Amino acid sequence: MEKRRAFIKKSMMGAAGLAVGSMGLSAKSYASVMGANERLNIAVIGLNGRGVAHINAWSKLKNSHNVRINTICDVHEKLLDPRSKTVMEKSGIKPKTEFDMRRIFDDKDIHAVSFATPNYWHALGSIWACQADKHVYVEKPAMHNVWEGRKMIEAARKYNKRVQVGFQNRSISNVMEAMKFLHDGGIGKVYKARGLCIKRRDSFGIAKDSMPPSELHYDLWLGPVTWRPYNEKRDLYNWHWFWDTGNGDTGNQGPHQFDVARWGLNKHEHPVSVHSTGGIYGINPDECAQETPNTQSSVIRYEDGTILEFETRGRYSNREGDLGIKIGNLFYGTEGYLEIDGSTWKAYHNWEDKPFAGSKGEGTSNADISLTGPSGTEHFANFINALRSGKDEDLHCDVNEGFYSTTLPLLANISYRLKREVRFMGGDLNQERIANDPEANALLTREYRAPYVVPGQV
Repeated sequence: MEKRRAFIKKSMMGAAGLAVGSMGLSAKSYASVMGANERLNIAVIGLNGRGVAHINAWSKLKNSHNVRINTICDVHEKLLDPRSKTVMEKSGIKPKTEFDMRRIFDDKDIHAVSFATPNYWHALGSIWACQADKHVYVEKPAMHNVWEGRKMIEAARKYNKRVQVGFQNRSISNVMEAMKFLHDGGIGKVYKARGLCIKRRDSFGIAKDSMPPSELHYDLWLGPVTWRPYNEKRDLYNWHWFWDTGNGDTGNQGPHQFDVARWGLNKHEHPVSVHSTGGIYGINPDECAQETPNTQSSVIRYEDGTILEFETRGRYSNREGDLGIKIGNLFYGTEGYLEIDGSTWKAYHNWEDKPFAGSKGEGTSNADISLTGPSGTEHFANFINALRSGKDEDLHCDVNEGFYSTTLPLLANISYRLKREVRFMGGDLNQERIANDPEANALLTREYRAPYVVPGQV
């Protein structure tokens, strides 16, 4: 009888092992994921703009990847009911609602957090989530300043959490194909990349400070930001255009194309110098509260002389390249050049005016994507797959990759604000400094408002 019991137990364990193996999971990685092939509960934090895209993506993955939107959260309580209805319509499940993200971190039923908050909340929210044993999907830019990005990496590694940054191009097959083509020498040695953000931005006006709306938890909205009175022109999407909360379009739409540029150049390091100039053109400054530039040109140089150029144009402008690119990239090599616009790419040999390689079928132009950004599920699905494998290397844009790409527009903005070139000393935390420039180094971080402080020791 004992032998029979042992045989049955061994057979059951073997069957369980086969089930785990069929999912591509080792016993160790199976144990490291909550439920492995069981349901994963997601909380979406930040429900305006990109938050809607997050809701749509997770809802589409409900059955194929066994995920559920358990909770939605926003400091604007007016968004909770309509977004709750959206989740119900898309997934058939009514989510819980919260206005304070800290309550989500206390909820043991939530496995991962999906951040679509303003930029200045990305780092602190992600760190808190990791400390609370939650995995993280966080929108671009990865962080609001360089220093806190390093803290995000430290938190992800210390608490063994998967942290995916929302650079969706990393999961688009045609873009991946174009990057492999570049890395395999398709146009020879690539010595320069050019990123474009040509996106119309009209004046959004000006308003006097006022009391915040009753449905807005303003202290939570400000979070790490130095206290200031509420102003309706700084709320919702307009926070992008103020330095204490946003990073301008160079640090808004720009990070997507900065990431593609660095990826194509195959650079896994910080640059050595950055120079950026520009201003606010075509808008009367007395009639618009905007602080960040609507026109900005940046030149970034790596130690081996490789160049990354970036153009931000928010006013009337031509398109560039044979593809007529408004939001995209161009790469220049010793044997030709390559253009990429959304999921469409073409490569040209030397001086020839007809492409010799490119994407198959009809791709999607970035100009056709709405202001809410890419809405496919591939990048979100990749995040879930990495949670189930328990491997950082399975992420298409691990926080370390997101950090290196986000650092580029942040350094460009420092140069722009100080009106001079900055020379960056890349490396570990002690070396991520700007040489001989205390004023510039001060802009690598910020003064945090208690209790919303990014910790020095995560």
